[in-house]
Amino acid sequence: MRPAALLDLDGVLLDSAAAHRNTLAAVATCATGQRVTAADLPADALARPRCAVLAELGVDDPDQACERWWDAALAAASQRSRLFPGVLAGLAALRRAGVALAVVTVQERHRLPWLLPADLAALLEVTVTRHDAPPKPAPDGLHLALRRLGVAHHRALFVGDSITDIHSGHAAGVFTLGAAWGYAGAERLQAAGAHAIVRRPRHLAWTIARLLIRCDPPPARR
Repeated sequence: MRPAALLDLDGVLLDSAAAHRNTLAAVATCATGQRVTAADLPADALARPRCAVLAELGVDDPDQACERWWDAALAAASQRSRLFPGVLAGLAALRRAGVALAVVTVQERHRLPWLLPADLAALLEVTVTRHDAPPKPAPDGLHLALRRLGVAHHRALFVGDSITDIHSGHAAGVFTLGAAWGYAGAERLQAAGAHAIVRRPRHLAWTIARLLIRCDPPPARR
């Protein structure tokens, strides 16, 4: 049976941190009528639910504000988002080596055409969004991706950059690799129980290939 790599999108493949900070600031500006910049955001803004951050910035009804302004703000802010260096070439090499690739993201499906670069989308066999399964940390999205790929859990790994990613991977019973360049950072990913950490985007594909060669059921959490 072929192996599979399941990957989070934002913070693992796509360098979207600045876009998400600017989106939070733009929504807060529209909702409060006061100028809010990315510099005004709390330091941990990207590691917390967006509505909690917006409430802290003075937005009275964060859910309504996101419904009204989030997509437009994110679409504008994402124009400059790019894949992390080395990611695309590495994933292409994995595909040539017979590794199945899927993205499991909390993004809305209707955003993918303008968030996913076309050359990345062409490498993916499956994309799972919050419309397809309950979002992480629930394991449902990972289970669904593996069913669609036809790959057993012990032949797969999941790469994430957030605490919820790590919890999702554990709940799904797959080897879970933390991306140190993402939103949470290496120390928090290790504390959350990542089975291994990859430090740089250009090492991602090599690390995936090395791990999948010996991909047994992940060790139990202590």
